[in-house]
Amino acid sequence: MPHLLNHYQDLLLEAGCDEAGRGCYAGPVFAAAVILPKDFYHPLLNDSKKLTEKQRNLLAPIIKEAAISWAIASQTAAEIDNSNILKASIKCMHLALDQLKKRPKYIAIDGNRFYPYKKIPHQTIIQGDGKYAHIAAASILAKTARDTYMEKVHLKYPKYGWDKNKGYGTALHRAAIAQHGLCFEHRKSFKILPTA
Repeated sequence: MPHLLNHYQDLLLEAGCDEAGRGCYAGPVFAAAVILPKDFYHPLLNDSKKLTEKQRNLLAPIIKEAAISWAIASQTAAEIDNSNILKASIKCMHLALDQLKKRPKYIAIDGNRFYPYKKIPHQTIIQGDGKYAHIAAASILAKTARDTYMEKVHLKYPKYGWDKNKGYGTALHRAAIAQHGLCFEHRKSFKILPTA
């Protein structure tokens, strides 16, 4: 695993932000904000997409225990449909930042799009979740929270296989949509119903 840098800058108290589930067909988008101690290190810490489910589930409680502050927020499929996935993802990050018990003086965000938050300086970083520890930590908290949610709603809508695909557009998920149509948890604005 790479040794991730702890912060984008070292002078100000900094939060890392990331989201999970932006490209899914179903379920909410989740985001997390994490402020880590400057000396935080874990050999497994990395972008959540590069970790196994077991590794993510191991790291999530370690991150929560070690963090100066952390928070998770979500936007439902209906809320995504009412705005769009980009706006919903950024709103989600803002909602997570709102919940932090300690207010950051700087924010580092995975990706290339963000709306200013309460006049706090910020930096967007492409593939930041593989470069900075606090963004990687946020990616893990967002991903594990979202996966837990999708496993729970799978019990209500088992035909879509969300315990395995977590709402992503896999072949099994697409086949189930073609057969059964969409349910409450699907993002209707994503135009995922077959057209033929």
